[in-house]
Amino acid sequence: MSPLRIALLTLPSVMSDAASLAFARELGGRLVLLGLSDPMRPGAGGAVGQLRRHLARSGPRVLPYLALGFGLPRRSAFRRVAGARAVTIHDVNGATFRDALAEARPDLIVTLHFDQILAPETLAIPRLGGVNLHPSLLPRHRGPVPAFWALAEGGAEAGVSLHRLAARIDAGEILSQRRVALPAGVSALDASRRLHLAGLPLLRDLLARLEAGYAIAGTHPAILPYRGFPDAAALNAAARRGVRLVAPADLRLLIPGRATRPD
Repeated sequence: MSPLRIALLTLPSVMSDAASLAFARELGGRLVLLGLSDPMRPGAGGAVGQLRRHLARSGPRVLPYLALGFGLPRRSAFRRVAGARAVTIHDVNGATFRDALAEARPDLIVTLHFDQILAPETLAIPRLGGVNLHPSLLPRHRGPVPAFWALAEGGAEAGVSLHRLAARIDAGEILSQRRVALPAGVSALDASRRLHLAGLPLLRDLLARLEAGYAIAGTHPAILPYRGFPDAAALNAAARRGVRLVAPADLRLLIPGRATRPD
């Protein structure tokens, strides 16, 4: 069977760059489209609207996490990935991106730390639809900060899941999972980085099986409640137990190239 043509969609962040760049480089010529989400897009409220919303819900404790995780993306590293057209995605279901996707003719969409929901019409463009690498043991901890919720609950249920993309957030058929032991004292930011890296073998195995012609079946567990960004009370309660969104050691990820290299 011919190698699969892959469209990789991500939001550049220190939480995921090491994994997404490693995966993109492994794909080589199989990567036909690289989509980089714009976190400050008007459709998401813009920078000011998002900041106000986060502060109103979570308070000032969330600011370092937003700055490190979303405010300082390193897009230049992605644009140097050879052999792939890179596009900025303002609306994943808009005509501009759909046209780019149709022109690239991928067999499969892979999302990794991507913050937009693909509509069924968008997922219908590649013949195999799409899959997402999510840093939690689904159906637990659906949502944008799963590593925080896993740590807030003691960290024993940390892991990563590979699931089919669906119109509902983190609710598609689960294809594979892997439990991951997190080090004591790790921040939610660094835990997310570690979990994304731990999920790469799941992606490699899936692509190998698909390229070998195997039909891939998964499971459909009951969908558990969505876990969004924590409010101020949840952050304060977690901090009293030593659980933090960001730790001082995470500043090392600001060193050029550090966040894009596996440990």
